Amino acid sequence: MKTPTALLFAALIACASAHEGHDHDHDEEPPVAVNSDVVVLTKDTFTEFAAKPLSLIEFYAPWCGHCKALAPEYELAATELKGDVPIAKVDCTVEADVCAEQGVQGYPTLKVFKKGSSSDYKGARKSDSIVSYMKKQALPAVSVLDADKVDAFSTSDKVVVIGFFKNQKSDAYKAFAAVADKLRDEFVFGYTSDKDAAKKYGATQPDVVLFKSFDEGKADFDGEVTEEALTNFVKVNSVPLMDEIGPENYSAYVDAGLPIAYLFTSSPTEKESTGDAVKPFAKSYKGKLSFVYIDAVKYGGHGKNLNLKEQWPAFVIQDTKSGLRYIYPQDKEIKEADIGKFLEEYTAGKIEPTLKSEPIPEKNDESVKVVVGKSYEAIVLDKKKDVLIEFYAPWCGHCKKLAPIFDELGDLFKDTEGVVIAKMDSTENDLPAGTPFQIEGFPTLKLIKADTNEIIEYSGDRTLEAMAAFIKENSVHGTKITIPSPKAAAEEPVAAEEGHDEL
Repeated sequence: MKTPTALLFAALIACASAHEGHDHDHDEEPPVAVNSDVVVLTKDTFTEFAAKPLSLIEFYAPWCGHCKALAPEYELAATELKGDVPIAKVDCTVEADVCAEQGVQGYPTLKVFKKGSSSDYKGARKSDSIVSYMKKQALPAVSVLDADKVDAFSTSDKVVVIGFFKNQKSDAYKAFAAVADKLRDEFVFGYTSDKDAAKKYGATQPDVVLFKSFDEGKADFDGEVTEEALTNFVKVNSVPLMDEIGPENYSAYVDAGLPIAYLFTSSPTEKESTGDAVKPFAKSYKGKLSFVYIDAVKYGGHGKNLNLKEQWPAFVIQDTKSGLRYIYPQDKEIKEADIGKFLEEYTAGKIEPTLKSEPIPEKNDESVKVVVGKSYEAIVLDKKKDVLIEFYAPWCGHCKKLAPIFDELGDLFKDTEGVVIAKMDSTENDLPAGTPFQIEGFPTLKLIKADTNEIIEYSGDRTLEAMAAFIKENSVHGTKITIPSPKAAAEEPVAAEEGHDEL
């Protein structure tokens, strides 16, 4: 799983489909670009191209809808990077062997190559993001700057971090270099030992200044230069005080590690009026909350995902680590004084998170018990029971394949006292506050052991025999169950290595 948190921004990600990596939209092929700066690779030219000092290669299928959306952005990036970083693509419907050798599992896949070695491209699929990302790849982790180069370097990207150190031997510089190496894909780092350059920017030695093309223009690091402190400083100060959030910048907000305060608006007028009430707090709560605007017309589905009613404007805070949501009353006008009080109570821990839950079923006598948000603790955390629970989504292809097998598993254990087989629709139900995990892909299966509530992740084959053996081996009450004989090979199992449908 690549998604770092559960049920975050699902509606925005859904614009690229729930299973983006495996697009199967069979439309007509897009027209071939004239005078393209994107090199078309074949099995005969791939190895030589990938051996260049630095290159970016896209692996695609002509019918893939996401590939078509990327194509014009990729062309623009290739033109801007021409002469600096070569850009290429491989048609996996033609060069299947090349794509298989590179471990391509979905389209489009973008990989950065350096002298034959590859790494995944982790930026957004927009031309400016591609250009920025690849320029960073061309730079060393830390660029050593002469005094006359600092000015130009400080404006060379949207966010630039410059360290002012006497030399490269100090612990402070070593911490700076370590952070630069860790975050080099996202930000540009430079270093100078020139005292006059430091003095110009009000810096001492050692010191770090983050330059940015938004808000106040720069942020000064304060305190001892350690890896943890500097990483947090860069993450927090690299996002605007209050900006529009979308698929291109969402990961930056998640990486900042702060709760996200969303202001949903459905028109420019609404955005302006309610923004005036909310924006003042973006500065006063800097470092504690990330404030963002979000288009309720485009991404109203995400509002539902955050437990909001589809009525706008709306204000909600989501903890990016726990996934918990805190909703400003939707029947209340968004006024500065009231938002201020809401934020004070939130930070003081006086506001309870909302719990999304379907109604508790009146009857729940099937062999696979239905769990909802409001019944999770009563069923799953019952210490008298071992509970194997599947977290699923109705649209998930792997979940649909697993469903009949999971029903068989329920039938197998229905008369085993102390063992419960259960399932929960994670698109309609939240995990209670304090749950020590999040759901990052579907299906996810976990065994919650009797007596201790110890959580054991299931990662085996999704067959009746494998799951039954797992319960027998790891449960308190299911140890005496008889494992069924394997079915005929004709009934192909759904193996765990087939993966999850991502959120």
